[in-house]
Amino acid sequence: MAKTKAAAASPYILILKCPDRKGVVAAVSGYLADNDASILESNHFNDSIEDMFYMRTVFRADGPGMPSLDKLRQGFEIIADRFHMEWAFHDASIKPRVLLAVSKFGHCLYDLMHRWKSGLLPVEIVGVMSNHDDMRSFVEWNGVPYFHLPITKDTKAAQEAQFLGLVEELRADLVVLARYMQILSPDLCAQLSGRCINIHHSFLPSFKGAKPYHQAWDRGVKLIGATAHYVTTDLDEGPIIEQGAQRVDHRQTPDDLVAIGRDVECSVLARAVTWHVEHRVIVNGHKTVVFA
Repeated sequence: MAKTKAAAASPYILILKCPDRKGVVAAVSGYLADNDASILESNHFNDSIEDMFYMRTVFRADGPGMPSLDKLRQGFEIIADRFHMEWAFHDASIKPRVLLAVSKFGHCLYDLMHRWKSGLLPVEIVGVMSNHDDMRSFVEWNGVPYFHLPITKDTKAAQEAQFLGLVEELRADLVVLARYMQILSPDLCAQLSGRCINIHHSFLPSFKGAKPYHQAWDRGVKLIGATAHYVTTDLDEGPIIEQGAQRVDHRQTPDDLVAIGRDVECSVLARAVTWHVEHRVIVNGHKTVVFA
């Protein structure tokens, strides 16, 4: 049986942001058409308050004239310069390499590993790093390398150097803090800028830091939630990718909120990681545009 056109050509993704000007969509679509590319999906957003334009376009080869991705990038520079774009082309067939970090709470780790093993998470998990040894048997049972890097106040700098060395050695494209209960130093945050996602067990910007469910209970909140965000040098203040919520009331104890919140954390983190690796997230300062 002959292969269909969609099956024969792997998809590519172009993401961009630039000052909002007339002609951006026409220039991009025209460039792709001129290079024998067919657009499969395209999403745009005009931020009228900040006068910015955002775009994510998925395309594939639709003829013999489409050049390599490197040549597409080279040719696109003229358009990008004209519209003052920040932009990137990606090969959607390449699965990003992901390093997970965890401490003693395993629910987010279990969920991400399950989604990965089931083919629902389009990544390659290349390792799990932890400051404890509790998750080793589960991780290794799934055929993933486990790296135990214990940490104390006195060894923090050395441990973080090992952590960063592991990121480089494994060629990790993304680091996911799946309830890794350590505050990263500003230097490590800077080194991982734009490629490190954290799950915080609270709605940010409220209830930052330790024991946010207990903080929420003290305030008598009626909604609890979780926030997935990029890690920055400001604690729990990085650009938010996704949030989720669950209604609660006066009958729930702090421990009840913890248990309820764990399901929210898992789903929120999974969506954030998926959207990141599918190049659906564009960062704009302290905020994000997410083409989910």
